[in-house]
Amino acid sequence: MDMSTLQAQQTLFVKQKFTFMVNRYEVWTADPAGNPLSMVCFAQQKRMAMKEQVSLYTDESKTHVLAAFKARKVLDLGGAYDVTDGNGAPIGVFKKDFAASLLRSTWHLDQPGLPTATGQERNMAIALLRRFTDISFLPYHFDFARGDQVAFSVEKQWGIRDKYVVKINDPHLDRRLVIAMAVGLDALQSR
Repeated sequence: MDMSTLQAQQTLFVKQKFTFMVNRYEVWTADPAGNPLSMVCFAQQKRMAMKEQVSLYTDESKTHVLAAFKARKVLDLGGAYDVTDGNGAPIGVFKKDFAASLLRSTWHLDQPGLPTATGQERNMAIALLRRFTDISFLPYHFDFARGDQVAFSVEKQWGIRDKYVVKINDPHLDRRLVIAMAVGLDALQSR
């Protein structure tokens, strides 16, 4: 898929595929209801890596990198992750807000030339249940906003496997950065 077609997408579908040593993710274009249409990229994360790094490939052959994100430090409670394009050029950064995340997970997403978008779990009750119980299948929803305007949202769907619908309202957001953040929410949320 070329960049202009990817950049025009307003709805994406992300699905985790569980395997023994790695987490795999598929990202699809989707219709407005969130039903997957065509694959955009394939991501892979090694479990228990010392320094988190995830590559987003254009397909499962892993021959072309669409984007990647990598932790700046090995261990950092408010970890920052640099997002780069397929050539290693910076696209943006996302960072967990450790203090705000004690009650509701909170992330900040920065793209050069745009104001920071802050993403927070939409529902306080579910956020608290997830922290203080072993219920892992609860759906959670993040709204990434700039002031009163939601730039994009990531909504976890009910089910055994992790599936998310991503709705993008801001046409200026780099879709590769949004995809990296959506995958990062699943891959990094429990850290």
